[in-house]
Amino acid sequence: MTILITGVAGFIGNHVALKLLERGERVIGLDNLNNYYDVELKKSRLNRLSKFDKFIFIRENIASEKFFSSLESFDEIDRIIHLAAQAGVRYSISNPFDYVQSNLVGHLNILEYARSKNNLINLVYASSSSVYGGNTKTPFCLDDNVDKPVSLYAATKRSDELLSYSYSHLYGINQVALRFFTVYGPWGRPDMALFLFTKSILNEEPIKIFN
Repeated sequence: MTILITGVAGFIGNHVALKLLERGERVIGLDNLNNYYDVELKKSRLNRLSKFDKFIFIRENIASEKFFSSLESFDEIDRIIHLAAQAGVRYSISNPFDYVQSNLVGHLNILEYARSKNNLINLVYASSSSVYGGNTKTPFCLDDNVDKPVSLYAATKRSDELLSYSYSHLYGINQVALRFFTVYGPWGRPDMALFLFTKSILNEEPIKIFN
């Protein structure tokens, strides 16, 4: 199989790519290496993948028109793992257009690319636990109301789910959405809670709690 992974320099995308390459699969990795957080960390993650002969890296923005042409020579792609997005709930308040471009236009481009692939078997994409909004009922479940997002980031992720539902209905694209909660581990994002809490503890500073 040949798998397209978007956001391959990101925390989750990099781990997924590594596991697939270790299994012997061919991976086409795409990332724009934006500066939302340390680009050197992203490059270091990519270095972990560069030793594999079956790994190809493409530096491109999923929201760009060039996204389609960057993949023209890879007709053999039969699976897509779409993890690229503009992350961060608080950042979306001050940078709304970045989220519309990356999370909405970018997701639509992925769907259009998937629609053009006659050999596509499956599309897996990252949604977010933020779609549950102000829901106070726990544990969360798939049947919970997700139509009242409390951040622009959440609104874009819920919109992605609706776009995907439409494309699945119209064009028969097999899709799975993953509503990630707080993700942590080696090579993780430095702006995530676990890393921020740990840094505060080590520096003997108060732990800042959001919401």
